[in-house]
Amino acid sequence: QVHLVESGGGLVQAGGSLRLFCAVSGTTISMNVMGWYRQAPGKERELVASISIGGNIRYAEFVKGRFTISRDNAKNTVYLQMNSLKPEDTAVYYCAAAFTLWGQGTQVIVSS
Repeated sequence: QVHLVESGGGLVQAGGSLRLFCAVSGTTISMNVMGWYRQAPGKERELVASISIGGNIRYAEFVKGRFTISRDNAKNTVYLQMNSLKPEDTAVYYCAAAFTLWGQGTQVIVSS
C-alpha cells in the first residue's frame, strides 16, 4: 500500500521560508513522476512543481525563482524548498506520485 506523508507546513511571515517534506512508502519515488500541488480556499488544486523519472523539473510560473523541488532517492523523500513566501502562497500543499496517489496535505499560511 502506498502512503505519502507531507510535513513541514506552518505559519510564516511574508518573505520567509519553509521546507516541505513528502515521505513516501510503498513505491519508489525514482520510478514515479513526483509533484507538489496546492489548493487555496475556494480555488482549484494547482500544480506547483514536478520532477520526472529522468529528473526533469517543471515549475508553475508563479513560483519560478522562489521554490525548488528536489528528491532524495535513498530516503524516498521529496522536498519543496519555498523562499520569499507571499500571502498568496497560503494553501494546503499536497504531494503526489504518478498524478494519482496523494498525501493528506500540509497547511502553509503566509501572513502579511
